[in-house]
Amino acid sequence: MTTTGLSRGVGAGPAVGGRRVMMLGLATTGFAVNFWAWALLSPLGPRFKDSLGLSAFQQALVVAVPVVVGSVGRIPVGALTDRYGGRVMFPLITVITIVPALFLGLVGHSSLTALLVGGFFLGVGGTAFAVGVPFVSAWFPPERRGLAIGVFGAGMGGTAISALTTVNLVRAGGVATPFVVTALALAAYAVVAAVALRDAPGRPVPVESLWRRLVHITRLAVTWQASVLYAVVFGGYVAFSVYLPAYLRTGYGLEQADAANRMAGFVLVAVVMRPLGGWLSDRVGPVRVLGLALGVVAAGAALQAFAPALMPLGTVAFLSMAAALGAGSGAVFALVALLAPANRVGAMTGVVGAAGGLGGFLPPLVMGAVYGALGSYALGLAALAVVAAGLLVFTLTAVRVQVLRQASS
Repeated sequence: MTTTGLSRGVGAGPAVGGRRVMMLGLATTGFAVNFWAWALLSPLGPRFKDSLGLSAFQQALVVAVPVVVGSVGRIPVGALTDRYGGRVMFPLITVITIVPALFLGLVGHSSLTALLVGGFFLGVGGTAFAVGVPFVSAWFPPERRGLAIGVFGAGMGGTAISALTTVNLVRAGGVATPFVVTALALAAYAVVAAVALRDAPGRPVPVESLWRRLVHITRLAVTWQASVLYAVVFGGYVAFSVYLPAYLRTGYGLEQADAANRMAGFVLVAVVMRPLGGWLSDRVGPVRVLGLALGVVAAGAALQAFAPALMPLGTVAFLSMAAALGAGSGAVFALVALLAPANRVGAMTGVVGAAGGLGGFLPPLVMGAVYGALGSYALGLAALAVVAAGLLVFTLTAVRVQVLRQASS
């Protein structure tokens, strides 16, 4: 992955190419910082469970609330980004996210109600994704968008930053420390973004109302196809990244820090694979990449449903799924960049991104409820295997037909 490869395009001189790469770097940083904040509650879920006496379902609810808010919020935020651009929306979303981060760190971690209220507003950080995709897409030519959006998508590694640092920061300075540190990082990025971000020259700006654009987007078949796919591939990534510490601690008896570190490894593999998924989609097409990714997820989930020993089979299953979910997430937005109307990329990103986040909201609740009722996670993992296998067939039929139609039109 080189600067030349990212910047090359029809009519792109060195200055334009350098500006593209700079904007991509700033957008990716903003995505990572906001996702870092968005994921702060997940590593602390076991701690809150013990300190507040939460049930397994309540613990899952605490870590899932920011996910659903950040998901649904992507719909209006993506449409607003089409209108106002990333230069306005990135600093705005970042500044808003500072408030719940400070609230949770200073006063909001003492009760379940406060955690849910703070987590609700912390979810705003998750909408940064719907800002970055149209922003980056406008900067790059079609033949480079898969890679560029894949690189931007690597900003989801902000959840790995949270996993690696949150528990250690609590041990070093108390529960408030990771929230205050993240708030400072958000403030620094907001200043940099306000000064340095620029929207792409000549980017298409819609003239219709937000409502009319959303109605138009929902009438396109690709919107629903991409939404279903993203609900599984990115939703699966989100679900594992927020619930894996609890799963490893309950299912395998790991210590909190060890479980968080292993979750960070899962996240890092997915993050590295997301740009690769976009790059491969530019070359062999998103349908092939998605087909392979869904096949791996189905196999990995089926294996893990039998609760094998963590070393080596469990680790192989989880890391294989991480790689597939990351590559598949990159491929879905290569598909969006290929098929979405240029002036509605943000609106479609919002809808598809919301589906992905909602796909991450439900599984932790289901896993917590299933374990509470049955004392086993097998049923939830088996369901993931079946869903992934079904979507593999869907991708190779309906989605493939849609791409072929676009290519021939």
